[in-house]
Parts: sequence; C-alpha cells; structure tokens
Amino acid sequence: MKQEWHKHFLTGTKPLQVQSAIAVLIIACPCALGLATPMSIMVGTGRGARADVLVRNAEALQALDAVDTLVIDKTGTVTEGKPRLIATETAGKWGAETVLRLAASLETRSVHPLAHALVVAMEAKGIQAASVADFASQTGLGVTGNVDGHAVVVGNQAQMQQQGIDVSALIPDADARREEGAGVMFVGIDRQAAGLLAVADPPKPDAKVAIAALHTAGMRVVMLTGDNARTAEGIARQVGIDEVHADLRPEDKASIIRDMKRKGARVAMAGDGVNDAPALATADVGIAMGTGTDVAIESAGITLAQGSLTGLVRARRLSQATMRNIRQNLAFSFLFNGIGIPLAAGVLYPAFGLTLSPMFAGGAMALSSLTVVTNALRLNALNLR
Repeated sequence: MKQEWHKHFLTGTKPLQVQSAIAVLIIACPCALGLATPMSIMVGTGRGARADVLVRNAEALQALDAVDTLVIDKTGTVTEGKPRLIATETAGKWGAETVLRLAASLETRSVHPLAHALVVAMEAKGIQAASVADFASQTGLGVTGNVDGHAVVVGNQAQMQQQGIDVSALIPDADARREEGAGVMFVGIDRQAAGLLAVADPPKPDAKVAIAALHTAGMRVVMLTGDNARTAEGIARQVGIDEVHADLRPEDKASIIRDMKRKGARVAMAGDGVNDAPALATADVGIAMGTGTDVAIESAGITLAQGSLTGLVRARRLSQATMRNIRQNLAFSFLFNGIGIPLAAGVLYPAFGLTLSPMFAGGAMALSSLTVVTNALRLNALNLR
C-alpha cells in the first residue's frame, strides 16, 4: 500500500482521498470572506472623502445605514451660524447704544456665535468696547460680568430669572421677534431689565431640500436646541423639521437621545458646537459639521467637511450603498464556499464519477477573491448627489 501511494505521488496521480482533501483545503480558504467587509469599507470611505464625507471609524458608517431618527442642532447646523443683530429694544433709562455697548463688551469674552454677532454690530457702529471684569459664562443660560462699573447680565429668560431680573415688560417684543425665527438675548444692568437684542440666523440655503430628501429616505428629523421654543419652531417651520425640543442644556440633549434609544430608535446626531459634544457621543452615530468646533469633531464618527446639510444626505446614501455592497460580497462568499466545498469533497463522484482538481480549485478560489474586490471597487462610481 505504501509503495502504491508513492507511485501515485511520483507520477502525479494522487489517490482520490488525497486529491479531494487538497481541493477542499484550497476552496475553504476564506480569502473572499475575509475581504468582503474591509474592501467595501475601504472603498466606501475613500468615495465618501471625495464627496466631503469624512469617515472616522467604520462602525459609524455601518451604523448610519440602520438609523431612523436624525437629531440636529439649530445654530450652525440648520442655520448658517453667522447671526447678525437686527434690532435693539430698550427698557427703563437705558438707551439703545448703551445697551449694545455694555452687552457687546461683555460678549467679547464669549465664543458663542450670537456673542460674535453683537461684537460685529458694535464695531460696525464705531462704538468703543468697554473694560470687562469678573466675566463668567453660564452654559445654556448666558454670561455675566462687570462692565464699566455696571453689573451686566446677557442671556435667555431663564438666565434673567436666575439672576432675579424681571423682563416681563420685554416679553411681547421678544415673542414677536421669535415668531420670525430670530433669537433674543435679554440684557440686565445693575439688577434691572435694560433691553433685548434680536439676532437673526437664517437657515442654510440647502436646509429645506436636504431635510425633504431625508424624509423621503424614511428618516424622522428632530431639532434639539438651547434656543427659545418660539425661535426654534419658527426655523423648523421654514425647513420642514418634524419635532422640536428647545430651551435645552447640553446634558438635556444627551438625555433626550438616551430616551429615544431606550424606545427603540436608532439615532444619529448632527451638531457643530462644544455644547453638542455630549449628544454626539451618546447617539448611535455622531455627525459633526466640519465648520464647527474641534470638540464636536473629536466626538463624532463622521464629519461633513463643508458643513452642509446635503452632506447628511450623501452620508446616508454612502452608508446604504456600502452596507449593500458588503452584503453582496458576503452572499457571494458564502455561496462560493457552500457550492465549492461539497464539490471539492467529491459529492458528485458517486453518481457521476466527477471530482474537482486542486488546480481548478485554486483558480476558483482566486476568482472568488477577484470578484469580491471588483464588486467593492464599484463603489468608486457611486453617485452621491
């Protein structure tokens, strides 16, 4: 028996068992299966980069395919993030120029977009900034400090209540401005209501079209913002957002997202500011605007380089196409092994006397890997517009 085996080996005619074993080993090599996912992710990530969708980790790209709820911030995400002062209303003995000067001088210490709008307006009017001392920022509320010897408070209604300043006389004017979609900052000087500053931050030009496309894709769009409810609802009406949660602090945004997830929603969060970082980290997928802060970008798995809402549509289409490509590759790999291994093991030999040569098994294995790679490369031609 030993001499007969050596005879087959030396002449190149191996026994059926040995030939089948070699063919099975070759066919069972999981090259195609191992390439199926990483090739699609690699090509999809490159395609996204060319469309200004920067994927930081593959998990985010894969998870975006299953998202059914998109949560977005307002300022800098839905809106342009370049607010401008449109009106100054005063109360008591204070004049409009004095209110603007004291408030804008205090806001020179802040990095909030609305603060920047006040500083720009002050400089445009040629008003000289006053000296500031004891500056403090209250997250989600506003700022306080001492300006030219006056105790100045700038912020929302909750901030005024916390500081013990009655702004009830200014509420009708504030509501009228908010109905127009403007943001309102109250100003208190020396514990008295001094006026309000209305700042307009219009929606981005592509916001309405992008949100309509996301609706078509079956996504619910929710706005979470620290701004007043009337202001937020005014913007939401203009662009077609489904649901609005306003007057929120950063921790409130994260809490709402956790509640959505507990109810079974798959949530993506898009934002651009420091205040959005906790919510971005809490969501299933965090999406940062490339025009936003470094903290937001570091907290997100995907960054939209141009900060455009149409980038959300492109990211969603990229995710769906990439996952579809992965499933195609995996299906082919399992089909190849499901058919190839029984053939290599000799399943047709008893009935038809047919076996699979190791040479053909090697060729088939190489062809399967080539097929997976070629299918993944099709993502390069994906139309994301």
